Amino acid sequence: MSAFSKANSIIRYKGFLLIEQHNRSWLIRPENSPLLLLPFRTDICSLVEAKQLLDDRLSEKSTIPKAA
Repeated sequence: MSAFSKANSIIRYKGFLLIEQHNRSWLIRPENSPLLLLPFRTDICSLVEAKQLLDDRLSEKSTIPKAA
C-alpha cells in the first residue's frame, strides 16, 4: 500500500481514514465496507478543513431528496 507508506500521518475520523499527503492535501477513504462515500482527495488544507469537508459530504449523503 504505497499510499500509506508515503503519508505523513493517518487520522481515524467517523469511520474514515484521513491520510495526509506530502503536499499537505488529504486522501479520505472509508475504513470499512460498505462504502458510504467513494475515496476522494482534498485540495491543500488543514486537518480541520479536511474533517469539515468530510462532514459536509456525509451530511449531503444523509439528506434524502424530496419527491416532486
